[in-house]
Amino acid sequence: MSRWLSSLQPWGAFLMRLVLGVAMLFHGWQKVLPARGLHSHDLLSSLHHYCGYIASLGLPYWLGYVSALTEFLGGILLILGLFTRFAAFMVAGNMLVALFYVNLHAGYSGSEYTLALIALAVMLLFYGAGAAAMDRKLRLS
Repeated sequence: MSRWLSSLQPWGAFLMRLVLGVAMLFHGWQKVLPARGLHSHDLLSSLHHYCGYIASLGLPYWLGYVSALTEFLGGILLILGLFTRFAAFMVAGNMLVALFYVNLHAGYSGSEYTLALIALAVMLLFYGAGAAAMDRKLRLS
């Protein structure tokens, strides 16, 4: 039984990679694309608004761009399983900043989702992409 479960580890990593990728893409999508869709007059309005929020936390304005693009592009990379360890590293760093600057004041109950995302990202950083990944097809891992 133990060998059979061990043989399924790449598929477990695949599932974790998809869950983290979809979560990041969903959150990044809201920050990168305008609320009114592509018919908006200012296509970067959501991104500028998010950067202003990041600056209000006492962080540099430009980190808003890094954060939003890490979530959006990192989510896409994770879903595809492309440059998985790099994307997981960036997501883990992004979520650590979110944990300390946004969630920590709410205690554990306000931080558990962020902690779960950090745990998924760290697992992918250490383990790799798992099954059905572009990294394996391109021999990057």
